[in-house]
Amino acid sequence: MFPHSRLWLAGAALSAVTLTGCIVAPVGQPYYSDPYSNIPDTQAYAPVYAPIAPPAPYVETIPVAPYLGAVWIGGFWNWSGGRHTWVPGRYEHGRPGYHWQPQRWDRGPRGGWYSHRGGWRR
Repeated sequence: MFPHSRLWLAGAALSAVTLTGCIVAPVGQPYYSDPYSNIPDTQAYAPVYAPIAPPAPYVETIPVAPYLGAVWIGGFWNWSGGRHTWVPGRYEHGRPGYHWQPQRWDRGPRGGWYSHRGGWRR
């Protein structure tokens, strides 16, 4: 075998091994919800009480909409197990005639904080 043939063969083998590690994948995965969960929020809901204020909201990178008419629902702080936990944002199917009212926290009259969940409103 000629010296330049060995060099070419070694280069080809090295290229093959290097390229096998290349993976093309989207950065981050969008969050989706069940399309059947888009029922209008007409039921009474008791606010959740937390003794301490929620942290500042995370700055979320909104992914590209997965389909036409998708509505981005931003993330929020939930109170669970004696602490605030972040619920990440997601896409939902839009509802004609409705808009999304985001979750919010209000300071209570005697201290503490009350969470009012988000929902579809007319």
